[in-house]
Amino acid sequence: MNTSLSTRDILEKLIAFPTLCRTENVELIDWIEAFLRDLGARCLRVAGEHPGRFNLFASIGPETDDGIVLSGHSDVVPVEGQPWTTDPFALTERDGKLYGRGTSDMKGFLACMLVAARHAAQKPDLRAPLHLAFSHDEEIGCVGVHSLLRDLAAQGFKARGCVIGEPTGLHVISGHKGKLAAKITCHGLAAHSANPARGCNAISLAASMVKAIEELQEELKNNGILDDHFEVPYSTMQVGLIRGGVALNIVPDLCDVQFEMRLLPGADPQPWIERLRQEAARLCANTPHARIEIETLNAYPGLDTAEDVSFLRDIMRITGDNRASRIGFGTEGGLFNEYLNMPVVVCGPGSIDRAHKADEFILPEELDACGYFVKQIVDTLL
Repeated sequence: MNTSLSTRDILEKLIAFPTLCRTENVELIDWIEAFLRDLGARCLRVAGEHPGRFNLFASIGPETDDGIVLSGHSDVVPVEGQPWTTDPFALTERDGKLYGRGTSDMKGFLACMLVAARHAAQKPDLRAPLHLAFSHDEEIGCVGVHSLLRDLAAQGFKARGCVIGEPTGLHVISGHKGKLAAKITCHGLAAHSANPARGCNAISLAASMVKAIEELQEELKNNGILDDHFEVPYSTMQVGLIRGGVALNIVPDLCDVQFEMRLLPGADPQPWIERLRQEAARLCANTPHARIEIETLNAYPGLDTAEDVSFLRDIMRITGDNRASRIGFGTEGGLFNEYLNMPVVVCGPGSIDRAHKADEFILPEELDACGYFVKQIVDTLL
């Protein structure tokens, strides 16, 4: 393994692995692990719930409890149906930009993590370790990293703090919202549309539940907890998917509604879910043949790192930020904090505005700046 590759060359290798979420990432993990083992890193591979999907954790330096974790996810979102003008899985330079799926979100940071590992391996006098965490299936709700964090927690792993390298333009982020995704399944009774009164319309039940969600959203906006650090300063609820019906001349007996909540850090979604359950019970009590079920599909916590935490202040000194910001999108940061009880900041190269779109790109100077950033983090371990 050639461990002297430039950051751009490493990124080119990583982009070539089409590690779409919900698919295998084993080949990428094999390559990264070989790279790190050649540097002398101690590596732990943790399998996910599905074949061919893995998390990887690596450490360089002494086995002490005051190291720093750099963390990033290996998966990327699909490209199907997007009007790419380059091959999304071949790093392409054009007009001073480096194009490819995952360049900003977030294989650019993964490449810098490996540069940081090489820098650490060249420092025999490290007083504290550098740790690297590579996860899978972050893009579908931060689901893959759980097996790694459970394993580390069971080992009693400790570190001074963690940097999640999501694209923030290398500005330090101290907090983000959490998320809960849920499904409402409405059961009715099928009938011929010539006499709809003989049936129970599941789509009508679903429409009532959608209205209830919209009313709760207004309540969250007008009477809920507020945090002006966020662009949207309140928790939100919104419906994203509705599926129901078989044919226009059949009263539908099944309809499901999927919705999400984006929650301010520390906000409890359960009272709002209970309000929906109460509305479902009221609808079913007044509608023959109606049955409504509500289930949580996925959830992850928000992140709220206090401004006076020394780890946060140290990372801000490296970036030159005068104050930390907050973001609306979620990361694995809240899970690292929840499982391992360590302070977490989010800071990485590129822009979230380029993520999940055709012709995603990162600038060469952004890669260079991040390489310098992670090397400075390593130097704090000396």
